[in-house]
Amino acid sequence: MPHGVAEIPVRPALARFSAYTPGPEDPRMAKWEQRRSFWTWGYASDEPSEEQRKGVAKAISQRTGVEVEPPPIPDLAEVEIRPARLEVPARLADWVSSEKEERLLHTYGGHFMELLSALRGQFDNPPDAVAHPRNEDELEATLAWADGEGYKVVPYGGGTSVVWGVRPPDDAEQVITIDLDHLSRVVEIDHTSRAARIQAGMLGPDLEDALRPEGLTLRHFPQSFPWSTVGGWVATRAGGHYATNHTHIDDMVESVRMITPSGWWESRRLPGSGAGPSPDRMVIGSEGTLGIISECWLRLQKRPTYRATGGIVFPSWHAGAEAVRSIVQSKLWPSNLRLLDPGEAKQSAGLDGEQALLIVGFESADVPQDANIKAAVALAREAGGSIEDDQIKISDGTGEATGRDGAVGAWRQSFTGVNAGLINGLGMIVDTFETAITWDRFRDFDAEIRERVGATLERVLGPGWTLSCRFTHVYTDGPAPYYTFQGPGKLGGEFEQWQEIKEAANAAVVEAGGTVTHHHAVGRMHRSGYDRQRPDLFADAYKAAKAKIDPRGTLNPGVLFDVD
Repeated sequence: MPHGVAEIPVRPALARFSAYTPGPEDPRMAKWEQRRSFWTWGYASDEPSEEQRKGVAKAISQRTGVEVEPPPIPDLAEVEIRPARLEVPARLADWVSSEKEERLLHTYGGHFMELLSALRGQFDNPPDAVAHPRNEDELEATLAWADGEGYKVVPYGGGTSVVWGVRPPDDAEQVITIDLDHLSRVVEIDHTSRAARIQAGMLGPDLEDALRPEGLTLRHFPQSFPWSTVGGWVATRAGGHYATNHTHIDDMVESVRMITPSGWWESRRLPGSGAGPSPDRMVIGSEGTLGIISECWLRLQKRPTYRATGGIVFPSWHAGAEAVRSIVQSKLWPSNLRLLDPGEAKQSAGLDGEQALLIVGFESADVPQDANIKAAVALAREAGGSIEDDQIKISDGTGEATGRDGAVGAWRQSFTGVNAGLINGLGMIVDTFETAITWDRFRDFDAEIRERVGATLERVLGPGWTLSCRFTHVYTDGPAPYYTFQGPGKLGGEFEQWQEIKEAANAAVVEAGGTVTHHHAVGRMHRSGYDRQRPDLFADAYKAAKAKIDPRGTLNPGVLFDVD
């Protein structure tokens, strides 16, 4: 029978917690809270020390020949911002605030350029108020107030958007940001169907810690996992670190409940249906333009105990790609099938810069994975890959982790140890763009992207730039290449340089036939590419739906499309 899970207590505004620690009163009660950082990823406790920042600055200075020093971290109390352009009604004042610090902390998402602006104390367009509704009634009242007054509303999620999806629109006169950090508990678990009803404001670690005592997991781990929310995952069609099979949140959604200016929208909970277009598919990826998700039912799985991992070396990037295609089309469904080009493999895993690295991983709660990993390795070897038998790591069902040693372990440490604050403000231009393309077009597509974006990097940044790629996800019909570019920029001119590179990357990806984004969402950043990618009639149909649901254009204007 379904049963409830203890409610996490209401948290005060500005506070979040990054880890879920059992307390003496209840094994699912949060033990501590902390505030998110305003100038780097994560929380204040995740911020690099001044000594670490100086060490990285010294290394960059030696590499580029340009002396740089870490800029001072501004005191938010001394940052000046414009006054709020609205008054919060007394009936909402318990959860809606126009306090300066609230507005500052909700001005930006997590993109490189946003964090740089914050570090420089530039908060030119903050929201006018921030709401932290404690229940659905307060959420509904907040949206009704904003819609009735003609204010714009931006749903915040965990604030990790890297596509300008949570920043206030520049041309809006009054903006209210809604943060669902209080709606953060597992309401119900259906063990029989293996699904859970989860409030939208629940952070990734808190969700996993709430499910762990039940022997269950959502097993959805985007790179923003420690700081992003369930509602944000659904609203942005987030992709997790499963490389194959169930990787997008789409695959895990059973039903969605959201509030719109025209009322509540809630789909029937079903394992599948052939009854017309799915109402959930209209909500997934809507990026806050149709409504604010308050909760959803998500499909769960048992926690894995059997694991197997191997790192396979290839003489070239395209030899590795052929191995990946062979493995994914065999439908072995590895949990990890991540290919690193020679540049990525050198930087992240310590290879020689000539070889590509394929990281293969399998896991299951019920079935040993030795046969699967051996079958995948055999296919990789047929494609020219090499791995010694003793480098194939297999657990025996005890739950022991694999992939901690050698090149795979080095990559894992590099991947999870990224801290944007270390290079913030040091003149470096660093960013990523990701896409997807069918296998028959991949080789030509990859060559075109490297040529066009590389030429732009050379023109904009000059010597010292790099462009590398890895597969984050793969499908039977194509991979999802994830490109990373970086190089020394001009202090004070980083935004203009980055924008020129990003526009060139967007254009190259779409014109070469790929999607403008595979899992980072559209936001305001990818609008130009999305406008070219999607059919015009689809945009008209979606706008018509928004006109019915949100007739005043209250919700997150400028994301996905413009409202007439």
